[in-house]
Amino acid sequence: MTLSLPIEAEANELLRRSPLALLVAMILDQQVPLERAFSAPYDLTRRLGHEPDARELADFDPEKLIEVFAQRPALHRFPKAMAARVQQVCRIVVDRYAGDPARIWTEAADGAAALARISELPGFGKQKAQIFLALLGKRYGVDPAGWREATGEYGREGAHVSVADIVDEDSLVRVREHKQQMKAAAKAAKT
Repeated sequence: MTLSLPIEAEANELLRRSPLALLVAMILDQQVPLERAFSAPYDLTRRLGHEPDARELADFDPEKLIEVFAQRPALHRFPKAMAARVQQVCRIVVDRYAGDPARIWTEAADGAAALARISELPGFGKQKAQIFLALLGKRYGVDPAGWREATGEYGREGAHVSVADIVDEDSLVRVREHKQQMKAAAKAAKT
């Protein structure tokens, strides 16, 4: 069980071993291609010259962090807002979880509690929290009791509905097709 995205091998490796990198990638996974969001933690590491921890990012000068996010190519299409969001989440990780983002999910009593903890993070609505918990369960072996139920359709075995289901090029195509179908259905519902 590992996450394998069509990004640089070093970026995938960072996501495999760093809960903070994975959390930052998930924060950034909106309004940009998933490859950009999940490559961004590695790009951030390269720009800083080392792998940051949650405390460093929480304490970073906000204007300087925006500059780091905005360097070309920008880490996100909204570098100012996303730098601030990453910093907010890192402050929560430091204040509530002693700087260890994995404690958000490893110390949860069950899947519902893990989902609730993730949902408390800025930028994590119900759907994004469910996708992240499904990603943790399917690709990282995080399996508190009831995690599949807590994640709804995203935890379903054999689904191809989110980043949690991407293991190769074929699954990436299937996830993209599903997202396109959902967008088309949403658009049709508005008309």
